[in-house]
Amino acid sequence: MRCGKIVCVGQNYREHIREMRSEEPAEPVLFLKPSTSLIGDGEEIIIPEGIGMVHHEVELALIIGKGGKGISEADALSHVSHVAVFNDVTARDVQTEARKAGLPWALAKGMDTFAPLGERVPLDRVPDLRSLDLEMRVNGALRQKGNTAQMIFSPQRLISYISRFMTLEEGDVIATGTPSGVGPLGPGDVAEATVHGVGTLRNPVRR
Repeated sequence: MRCGKIVCVGQNYREHIREMRSEEPAEPVLFLKPSTSLIGDGEEIIIPEGIGMVHHEVELALIIGKGGKGISEADALSHVSHVAVFNDVTARDVQTEARKAGLPWALAKGMDTFAPLGERVPLDRVPDLRSLDLEMRVNGALRQKGNTAQMIFSPQRLISYISRFMTLEEGDVIATGTPSGVGPLGPGDVAEATVHGVGTLRNPVRR
């Protein structure tokens, strides 16, 4: 299934908003990653030379199976064919400087290998998207722990909101946000992102 775009949602968990010292948004905060940033389970996250602090962010991803525009919340999940584990890898120093200057996050979020995506699991095998535990372990140590019930904006709301402005196409990925506990990744680390009931995504890191 071809991925045309990766639509990511920022600041969708209150504890993460607090740790990033941000304000709770009234509407979903969206940004894009290019499809060229995608890698799969077992592939390497590569930190480019000259890039400083890089962070992990475990997320639940929705895979669009039926495209649409102006999708209602009531009909939203009929447009999702699969879900997957996602790691929104972020060049945090680059993002921080961009935010201070009022500039976009595209470089911080969109570098090659900065969008690890796990095995796609059919939606009908996941009974409730709002009761899934998320974890991130780095070298076996627990870094992040949360539950999709803590989302500010539900998957249905996100699909409906995004499709008001962007046509969703088959294969598009929506990354639904991360809980608190984001932290650094460095060369030699192994990031293991888990969404219970969906799977585990494991990626080694190198420079």
